[in-house]
Amino acid sequence: MLLKNKTAVITGGGSGVGRAAVLLFARNGARVVCADINAEWAENAAAAVRAEGGVALAQRCDVQVAADVDAAIARAVNEFGRLDVMYNNAGVATAADGAARQLTDQGDEDFDRLVSINFRGLLYGCQAAVRQFRAQGGGGVIVNTGSVAGMVGWGGVMYGATKGAVNQLTRGLAIEVAKEDIRVNAVCPAGMITNFGRNAGKGFDTPSAETLERYGKHHPLGRPIDPEDAANAALFLASDMARNITGVLLPVDGGYTAA
Repeated sequence: MLLKNKTAVITGGGSGVGRAAVLLFARNGARVVCADINAEWAENAAAAVRAEGGVALAQRCDVQVAADVDAAIARAVNEFGRLDVMYNNAGVATAADGAARQLTDQGDEDFDRLVSINFRGLLYGCQAAVRQFRAQGGGGVIVNTGSVAGMVGWGGVMYGATKGAVNQLTRGLAIEVAKEDIRVNAVCPAGMITNFGRNAGKGFDTPSAETLERYGKHHPLGRPIDPEDAANAALFLASDMARNITGVLLPVDGGYTAA
């Protein structure tokens, strides 16, 4: 019960790492607002929490729209009285059609989508959370989803560039708000299998043995990164167990960056 009686907003909460975190945070006592651009996915995740006896609400949220992010936080405050944890998890790795193009083959639409969702959407989440934390008198936790692709040259040039921006925003903001007892950290996964990584978000099929082996080969430990691995790291950073940790980029990478 690491988040007992705390309220968390999780963006991208309808699938992948976000869905895993919605379930995990709720199992650890949090009241969760599951925010996702796909309203059906958000409701399915929230319903799964309620089926286990937890507390969760679904909120449609396009992180590219500042008003949507504000509304997700307002929903948490209106329903549960406050905000304790903002998990800025929503993100994409490819173009809208699922293609992973080289830099020279990407157009303005590809650039705009990656920057708008991965960076601007996370920026809106950080801004809105800090404003709410200040309105409550200080204190609070922000967890961002970065990537090892923002730390080393791997995973697509523009994707890595947006995640590098996320990583640096995390460190800079952590220092800016430290005196207000607001902690800001990032979870940085490596080769992770989610529905978006497999098939551009079109379903929740079980990965094949070939896919597991291919992703696992990226990491010295030999295993692919699972959404629950990233969610576990986020839970730790969101909890009081990490009360003296801020400005950290935590790789969840099976040893990839060390190698």
